[in-house]
Amino acid sequence: MNTVRAPSRARIEAARVLVVGDAMLDRYWFGAVERISPEAPVPVVRIEREEERLGGAANVAFNVHALGAGATLLTVVGADEAARTLQTLLASAGVATLLGTDPKLRTVVKLRVIGRSQQLLRVDFENQPDHEVLAAMLDSHERALPAHGAVLFSDYGKGGLAHIARMIATARDQQRPVLVDPKGSDYSRYAGATVITPNRAELAQVVGAWASEAQLSDRAQNLRESLRLGAVLLTRSEEGMSLFDAEGHAHVPALAREVFDVTGAGDTVIATLAAMLACGLTLRQALPIANRAGGIVVGKFGTAGVSYEELFE
Repeated sequence: MNTVRAPSRARIEAARVLVVGDAMLDRYWFGAVERISPEAPVPVVRIEREEERLGGAANVAFNVHALGAGATLLTVVGADEAARTLQTLLASAGVATLLGTDPKLRTVVKLRVIGRSQQLLRVDFENQPDHEVLAAMLDSHERALPAHGAVLFSDYGKGGLAHIARMIATARDQQRPVLVDPKGSDYSRYAGATVITPNRAELAQVVGAWASEAQLSDRAQNLRESLRLGAVLLTRSEEGMSLFDAEGHAHVPALAREVFDVTGAGDTVIATLAAMLACGLTLRQALPIANRAGGIVVGKFGTAGVSYEELFE
């Protein structure tokens, strides 16, 4: 694999990434667990502290900004308290926004209850939209493209990306690299993308379980060719990451470090890839950098970002 020097801070600061997808609000309730409820065999958590963080596509945009690159988030939220909180957090994080508001949509909230440094429960608040919530923002997407060096689609299967095929085609027409964090079993909607980044379970859902590395390579390459993808990047947790492209197969091993929390690690990996591509690096040059970013963020709690200093120290 080609080696590359770290992009300068000025080069990263000049790069801009457009993030499109399903934004969420992550809420954390931290408390002490001292007894079991007399009503049911469950722990009683006495809440002592609350935190709110960016989740979903919003966390991806935050990760781009944390590296030092410019990030713009294109998404639709509901007309509710969670949306207002999300907008405040995005503004505080320095993420530019192109936000649409849909009164019929409930802004996605994931509430996690933490006791003794362990997640005890997650409660999701959301509704499945009965219409395409981003349809009205197709023009905003097209107008935003010239100011951005890469486009990243963060698909969490919440109904916000029914028009992703059209958006990908528009971005490719403007010669922008397109990165997709995929969801579901039908990847045909991502046809023409520069790279998709499924994890092991997500890829197996599409191509079937593989019995060997050779079989994995064959199936990943067949998928890439059938969908006219530039590459498939498989994230493999403790096994590192594998890139399948027109040159063949490249693999980077996972970095050896303590894993504290894998929440949001995929967001960090694809955000780093997008920032590096917006800087002008190739996928093979960006791969080890993104792998290092993923290795750093799993040592942090919850959705978190990686700074330029952490990544290139």
